[in-house]
Amino acid sequence: MSVVVPVYNSAVSLPTLVQRLAAALQGRSYEVVLVNDGSRDDSWSVIRRLSEDSGRVRGLNLMRNYGQHNALLAGIRDARGDTIVTMDDDLQHPPSEIPRLVAELDRGFDVVYGTPRAMPHSPLRNVSSWLTKLAVQKTMGVETARHVSAFRAFRSRLRAAFSGYQSPYVSIDVLLTWATTRFAAVVVDHHPREHGRSNYTLTALVVHAFTMVTSFTTLPLRLASLLGFSFTLVGASVLIFVLVQYLLHGGSVPGFPFLASIIAIFSGAQFFALGIIGEYLARMHTRMMERPTYAIAEVVGRPDA
Repeated sequence: MSVVVPVYNSAVSLPTLVQRLAAALQGRSYEVVLVNDGSRDDSWSVIRRLSEDSGRVRGLNLMRNYGQHNALLAGIRDARGDTIVTMDDDLQHPPSEIPRLVAELDRGFDVVYGTPRAMPHSPLRNVSSWLTKLAVQKTMGVETARHVSAFRAFRSRLRAAFSGYQSPYVSIDVLLTWATTRFAAVVVDHHPREHGRSNYTLTALVVHAFTMVTSFTTLPLRLASLLGFSFTLVGASVLIFVLVQYLLHGGSVPGFPFLASIIAIFSGAQFFALGIIGEYLARMHTRMMERPTYAIAEVVGRPDA
């Protein structure tokens, strides 16, 4: 088993996490892959020390901060186990629940999510997380997507479906749908964060959801088309109204505000559609530059490091 953990400014919690993993996975063959995603604290120094103290810990140091999913992809590609478990570095995902995820995999599923029994965040953060999961569901096209979590277990053979994926925009959950439709979710305990605060703000969640939708699906373009068609119907209705007014009363609809409102509505719809098209053009431009998904500066805890 390979436990992949993206690390960002978590020097304080990493030793405790490794200890709890050792206790929860005692008797199993496992490794821990810690991916330092451009932390600004001493996280990499802690990872180096942990790899020296334990032959089960391996560390990847990325050249800069690429994002949680990019760091996860680096660790997933480096993992050597038949089963891969991903979890956060903030001790909210209890290692003691890992056997339950693996047991669900053994029932014939390829991906199992550990869904929190109760959301441990503020109401505003919980709502934003729910909206993000809704966006992921629309992107993935599977009902289980509403239960997605960073705490997940899956078979390493699924990596073959996205082995050649190269893009700065990464969503592990979407990439997994390229390989399987056998998803499941189990309810597990999520603990409150013990140190610091979450790096995922409301703005970051919204940006992440928007990036996923525009990078992996054409749903926004269809929305723009639907919006354009709807306003075409509105325009036709206004034209019919004006013609009926002229035929019945012999005059047009008076008032500049009415005309100005119609023009403003149509202009807003056009700019909205152009904005969505612009987002897709920006994604295409970025991918054509062939920016790397991530770049590894240093590896520790491996014989060939």
